[in-house]
Amino acid sequence: MPGPANVLFSRDEIRRRVRELGREITEDYAGRSPILVCVMKGSVVFLADLIREIALPARVDFMAISPYGEATEGARVVRIVQDLDLDITGQDVLIIEDIVDTGLTLSYLESTLEARNPRSLEICALLDRAAVRIAPLRVRYRGFDCPVSFVVGYGLDAGERWRNIPDILTVEDPDALEADPELLVPFLDGSVAGPEAAR
Repeated sequence: MPGPANVLFSRDEIRRRVRELGREITEDYAGRSPILVCVMKGSVVFLADLIREIALPARVDFMAISPYGEATEGARVVRIVQDLDLDITGQDVLIIEDIVDTGLTLSYLESTLEARNPRSLEICALLDRAAVRIAPLRVRYRGFDCPVSFVVGYGLDAGERWRNIPDILTVEDPDALEADPELLVPFLDGSVAGPEAAR
């Protein structure tokens, strides 16, 4: 009988990929001091690991956004819950996202930041679910291609829980998880290991 979740990307795979992204960003932004804009809350874990792999005097700021209303004609109305503290005019800005799917919300955020006249504006996403993309987005840096499934861990939550699972899991039965929020506890302490740990 299958368990409540399976490891999609192990902590070791994530660590390696984040290290690669950090090296790539370091090379591309050599001689500059990019501002990493973390989209809260899901991107915080990714940002914390990524910035330590970037050998540049990078700066960090945070935004919290909340979509509301219905998406129409490839656009979505988004409310900015927390705005940036830094002035990004003339700066190199890198949006840090946990997961990009339809791209509607991120497209709005990108347009909002572009209107503030940064020197450059790029997107770095841990997971890219391009199969369901609606809005045209250029994700310059991507960690992994993500299947169309419910995922949690490494910053991604279910009901504000499980962000601290070190792996990224696919949840086989989201209804079962909602009915019993303790189902994923074994994944927290490593008692359920990813496929690499079993080798």
